[in-house]
Amino acid sequence: MPSLPSLTDGAWTASPWLMAPAALILWVAVFLAVKTIVLGAMRGVARRTAWAWDDILIDALSVPLLIAIVSSGLVVFNRILPLQPEWDRAFDILFDFSIVLALVMFVDRATRGVLDRFAAGSAVMQGARGLIQAGVRGVAIGIGILIFLDSIGISITPILASLGVGSLAVALALQDTLANLFAGLYMIADKPIEPGHMIRLPGGEEGHVTKIGWRSTWIRQPPNSMLVIPNAKLAGGIIINYDLPQREIAVTVPIGVRYDSDLGSVESVTLDVARGVQRTVAGAVAEAEPVLRFLGFGDSSIQLNVTLRARDFTGMAEVRHEFVKRVQSRFRQEGIIIPYPVRTLDFPPAHLEGLKDILGGGRRD
Repeated sequence: MPSLPSLTDGAWTASPWLMAPAALILWVAVFLAVKTIVLGAMRGVARRTAWAWDDILIDALSVPLLIAIVSSGLVVFNRILPLQPEWDRAFDILFDFSIVLALVMFVDRATRGVLDRFAAGSAVMQGARGLIQAGVRGVAIGIGILIFLDSIGISITPILASLGVGSLAVALALQDTLANLFAGLYMIADKPIEPGHMIRLPGGEEGHVTKIGWRSTWIRQPPNSMLVIPNAKLAGGIIINYDLPQREIAVTVPIGVRYDSDLGSVESVTLDVARGVQRTVAGAVAEAEPVLRFLGFGDSSIQLNVTLRARDFTGMAEVRHEFVKRVQSRFRQEGIIIPYPVRTLDFPPAHLEGLKDILGGGRRD
C-alpha cells in the first residue's frame, strides 16, 4: 500500500488524499440520485403503457447501473490520487471487470424477466425455463470472460481455437442428447403440441400430453400408463393432434340399411336420433347439427355416414356409444333393417347338376 504523505494542517485541504474520497462520495451520490430519478420516471411511464417489455428492461438495469456507478467512481478516485503505475493498472482492471460483470448481470436479469413472462402463460415454458436460463447465463458468462481477458491484454485466440475443438468433441459425444434438446426447443417455439393435448403417434399410440421436457415428452395413455418418448423421435414423426385447431371433434358412425328401405324415412329417423344425442349427451356439442350422407351401394346394404360433434376426444366415445344404442332401438321400432352380410353366387346351368350331387340335392330314393 502507498504511504500517506506528511502534510501540514493547511495543506490537507488541497491534498489529493482528501479530494479523492470526497470526489468518490460525491460521484456516487450524484449518480445514484440521477439513477433513482431516471428509473423512477421510466417506471412511471411504463405503468401507463400496455407494453410489458419496458418493465423488464427497467428491472434489469437497476443493479448493473449501481455496479457501473461505483466502479466509475473508483476510477475517478484513482485518477486523483498520485499512485504508482501498478496501482493505476489494478484500478483499470477492476473497472473493466466491473463493466463486464454489469453487462453479464443485465443480460441474465433481462433473460429471467422475459422467461418469467413467457412461463406465466405457457406450461411448456415453465418446464424448460430453468434450462434456457442456465444456457443463456453460461453463454453470457463465457462471452464476458473473453471480453474481460481481451480488455486486459490477454490474447483470446488460443482460447477460441480450443473452444472450437472442444465444442466439436462435445457435440459428437452428445449427439443424441443435443438432438433431443433442440427438438424440445423446436416444439416449445412452434407449439405443435402442448400439455393437455390429446395426440396420436405414427405407431398408433395415443394419449394426453402431460409434460414436454428438454429431453423427452410424457404422454398419459388411456389405460393410465405413461409413454415417454424422446423429443427427436416425436418431432420427426407425423402427429395427429385432436385439440387443434379446436377441441371439438367430429364423430362419424357408418351404417348400412337394406336395399328395399325407404331412404327418405331412413334419413329422417336417423337425423332425429342424432339430434337427440346431440342435445342430451354430456360429451356432445348441444348446438351442433348432425350431418347424414349416403355413400353408395355396398355388397349387402346401402351405406351411409352420420357425423355428430363431441366436445373433445374424451367425449367422442360417449357420443358414439349412445348414438349406436339409440339408433338400433329406433330402427327396430320403425321397421328399418340393418342387414347381415349377404353374398349371392351365380353358377352356369351346366354346373348346377354337379353341385346338387355334391351337396346331396340330386339324391333319389
